[in-house]
Amino acid sequence: QLQLVESGGGLVQPGGSLRLSCVASGDSLHYYAFGWFRQAPGKARERVACIAKNDGSTYYSDSVKGRFIISRDDTKNTVYLQMNRLTPEDPAMYYCATVEEEFWNPVDYWGRGTQVTVSS
Repeated sequence: QLQLVESGGGLVQPGGSLRLSCVASGDSLHYYAFGWFRQAPGKARERVACIAKNDGSTYYSDSVKGRFIISRDDTKNTVYLQMNRLTPEDPAMYYCATVEEEFWNPVDYWGRGTQVTVSS
């Protein structure tokens, strides 16, 4: 069974950057496609970015396109989310999850999340 642990969240000023990490254990990363999701209080969960398991193809929501970059290092069993030019609309709990590659919907495994706060 795959376990996912996110880290890298924290407090950052508007315009700043953070890099989130999602470390997988219990299985090899290369069997899975991954996505980053976020949920702010009182809001619906949002799919932020996804990355395929073989060809490295990616998906980004319109709200983060051009600012966030998803990547993976299968040798380190880690998926990353580089978040740049953070805005007051970005604060949320960020979760890593395995996804299917047709519609990028989450399947099977979730981490517990890491909190991102943007404030001056």
